[in-house]
Amino acid sequence: MPNLNIPYSFKTSHGRDSLLLFPTSVFQSKPFSRGYRYSSGLIVRSQTLIYASSLSHGHASIKGPREVQFATKAQAVAEELVEDKLRDPQTSGDAIRQRFFDFYAARGHKVLPSASLVPDDPTVLLTIAGMLQFKPIFLGKVPRVAPSAATSQKCIRTNDIENVGRTSRHQTFFEMLGNFSFGDYFKTEAIKWAWELSTSEYGLPADRLWTSVYQDDDETFAIWHDELGVPKERIIRLGEDDNFWTSGVTGPCGPCTELYYDFHPERGTSDVDLGDDTRFIEFYNLVFMQYNKKDDGSLEPLKQKNIDTGLGLERMARILQKVPNNYETDLIFPIIEKAAELANVAYALADVSKKTKLKIIGDHMRAVVYLISDGVNPSNIGRGYVVRRLIRRVVRTGRLLGVKGDGMGDLQGAFLPILAKKVIELSTNIDADVKTRSSRILEELKREELRFVSTLERGEKLLEQMLADALLNTQGTGTAPCLSGKDAFILYDTYGFPVEITKEVSEERGISIDMNSFDIEMEKQRQLSQAAHDTVKLSVENGANLAEDIPDTEFLGYNTLHSKSVVEGLLVNGSPVAKVSKGSEVEILLNRTPFYAESGGQIGDNGFLYMTEAENEHTAIVEIKDVQKSMGNIFVHKGTITEGTIEVGREVEAAVDANLRQRAKVHHTATHLLQSALKRVIGQETSQAGSLVAFDRLRFDFNFHRPLQDKELVEIEGLINQWIGDAAILEMKVMSLTDAKGAGAIAMFGEKYGEQVRVVEVPGVSMELCGGTHVSNTAEIRGFKIISEQGIASGVRRIEAVAGDAFIEYVLARDNHMKQLCSTLKVKAEEVTGRVDALLEELRLTRNEVSAARAKAAIYKASTLSSRASTVGTSKSIRLLVESMDDSDADSLKSAAEYLVDLLKDPAAVVLGSCPGEGKVSLVVALTPGVVDLGIKAGEVIKPLAKSCGGGGGGRPNFAQAGGRKPENLLGALEEAQEQLKKLLDK
Repeated sequence: MPNLNIPYSFKTSHGRDSLLLFPTSVFQSKPFSRGYRYSSGLIVRSQTLIYASSLSHGHASIKGPREVQFATKAQAVAEELVEDKLRDPQTSGDAIRQRFFDFYAARGHKVLPSASLVPDDPTVLLTIAGMLQFKPIFLGKVPRVAPSAATSQKCIRTNDIENVGRTSRHQTFFEMLGNFSFGDYFKTEAIKWAWELSTSEYGLPADRLWTSVYQDDDETFAIWHDELGVPKERIIRLGEDDNFWTSGVTGPCGPCTELYYDFHPERGTSDVDLGDDTRFIEFYNLVFMQYNKKDDGSLEPLKQKNIDTGLGLERMARILQKVPNNYETDLIFPIIEKAAELANVAYALADVSKKTKLKIIGDHMRAVVYLISDGVNPSNIGRGYVVRRLIRRVVRTGRLLGVKGDGMGDLQGAFLPILAKKVIELSTNIDADVKTRSSRILEELKREELRFVSTLERGEKLLEQMLADALLNTQGTGTAPCLSGKDAFILYDTYGFPVEITKEVSEERGISIDMNSFDIEMEKQRQLSQAAHDTVKLSVENGANLAEDIPDTEFLGYNTLHSKSVVEGLLVNGSPVAKVSKGSEVEILLNRTPFYAESGGQIGDNGFLYMTEAENEHTAIVEIKDVQKSMGNIFVHKGTITEGTIEVGREVEAAVDANLRQRAKVHHTATHLLQSALKRVIGQETSQAGSLVAFDRLRFDFNFHRPLQDKELVEIEGLINQWIGDAAILEMKVMSLTDAKGAGAIAMFGEKYGEQVRVVEVPGVSMELCGGTHVSNTAEIRGFKIISEQGIASGVRRIEAVAGDAFIEYVLARDNHMKQLCSTLKVKAEEVTGRVDALLEELRLTRNEVSAARAKAAIYKASTLSSRASTVGTSKSIRLLVESMDDSDADSLKSAAEYLVDLLKDPAAVVLGSCPGEGKVSLVVALTPGVVDLGIKAGEVIKPLAKSCGGGGGGRPNFAQAGGRKPENLLGALEEAQEQLKKLLDK
């Protein structure tokens, strides 16, 4: 580039590094020294790499092949440098995670896998913290899996979504490394290990670390200062809001201490604010769960003191990789690079706005990929709304960056799957299951993006107009512009704009949204699930105290339906009692039981408990109608005492209803066959999204993007009935979770598994991890029939089916219905379809004749009304007719209005109303072109009219229809409409 005369050095935006521009020859020489570090897409120490393609020489931008060549080579060098840096075995995200595991495993911690982003906890929408999967252990409801554990938990938080990309640390998806003690070690060990991990293992300079402690926690202060040597000036005491963790109004709680990294130690130790993001980042939080907060606010020591910690993986990666924010770590930046490539943007030279958008894309793509992988599909409620909101934010952000279509030349394509492939590529050490689910993830993202894009442009134009109107309406008034909640709801409901996007765009223009009226509109149509809270609700309940004395229930039901058991506990209305008498509803805890407790989609067994005296006489009988698991693995038998009195400590005979158990077994095995048949017929990428195994039917939810065709349903039924006929003997094995997955066993959606799992296999057909009850031979199922197939959410379908006795009952009932139909129609079964089609055709023709006759009658009646038209208007004479047409239906009213405007000639306005049935109102407004030219629109005329009659409607400028529910208001509304039209037309 001999003609490129640009100074080689000037100050960068960082304010401390020089910026060097390298001629082409530089890129053709040896690579840069490994001593330079990569930051913000730039090589930073005393040199910074930028792209020539973004520079201007004089008044002309650099263009042409040389520019492309330069930029391409610069990009290549930048990528080579960042890849070289991010491959550093000591500082990559994967290495940081593994070093954490190794560190705590060497100190006796059991390394456990991440839980799903869909928590097994009704109080929390999404998994927001590493401790969530251990909540039952902290409450004492389940035994601890080990004295101490370490995890890297996938987490989702959306409460600070507006800060994503704008700050250095906020993310919606992140990994939380955590070490946990369940009554094992406490403060001293937790603090010393956190310090050792940070300074020795990760090599953080001790003089750059600060700590915060709870204001009254002198013990923790002493450990940091006296035992670890942290200077007093770098230990900050903070109040309850910052350093005392509570799970809710009551429940386990305790002080916490936090570790901060100081990016600017040169600023000294006076007037320090640990909340200053420009200087500090909190990377490790240690919670000392040592108290139970009572109803009166007092604190009592817990019997078991616990440790709950969280170390942000992305935050530690930022520190060790020496990049200015979490997004530029190797955990996220490769996604940003791919997004920048699709948008044809050089991240290194992008302005703040573009960098923010690229960071949003990088963050949100991780969130949506892992959510969809864990079974959350886009929808308008609950978790699905979170996914949809994030996806649409990425799509809109990508379009603002200039991404067209798939960004690779296909303008009709989708770019989210391209970015998702990069996320999936990075997922190996985060969640190995993501790659196995990649086909479904990519298909779901493609469908959702294209669905949104189809309405996005129209919605964007409408939003622009709404914002322009909001600004115009407040000009000169001195009031702040505000978008109405109704307009925001129209964008949400009709054009698929999450209100957050509307709010974001509006705020960019300095316009607020009337959220109160938006909420009112939302309440009218649907209610969105509440967003996840940052607080995990825990409480110490009676059940927790009861659990201390009651061991897990021994389940005998795989091998027997009868057992002798001892009553370990009785509860009435949730409270423990010693005995319960006839007529009472009761919950019974047994030491052992043949009853299956509801889990894995299978409902609990029914049956009886008998208390006997000598000579086997029943002194008490309890009818069991449900069995649930509680407090871990304690079975709760729910029933009614029909005879006698049940007492704690007495022996009872437990007997399961064998017929109902067989029905459940049949349906559960049929469910496994159904999943295998679906995978063979519609594709391996489909996966379970929920199930119900009941006595009378089975229900199976699965991820798929379209309704199944009739021929596919027939093929599925055929496969299953063939496998039933094969009389295959089922195999049940207990093996390690690793071995089971290695053998290809399928895990059930939403289930949690221990180290040892039960594998149910139909040889050559199905292999699943399952704790449910099953038939011994597929021939026991006897037959299988699909009852229905339907969509229940975006990308989720549901099949209901029957098998075994329920199948026989279904077939017999349908046969009886067919016999009655044949008798009524006086035809054979094979002739029913033809006969029904003929009757429907006759009905259609008759209805058409009736409709035509009504229309003629309405027109005739309208012709008699035409003489009542009045003449209004000052500039020109306009014929106006406003009348009631008694009980004419909507179609007849429309025909009459069209006839009248033709009869009255242009200019003319016709308003007609009728009461076609009890509690019904029909309305129509028809205007000729001459009236429309005056600025009067039929839709605007009919809206107040319809509102008065308790309804609504709309239409074109020249013609509008509406309905209502208040016939008693019709005449008054027509009179008011006539007066209003006279005023408008007399101008």
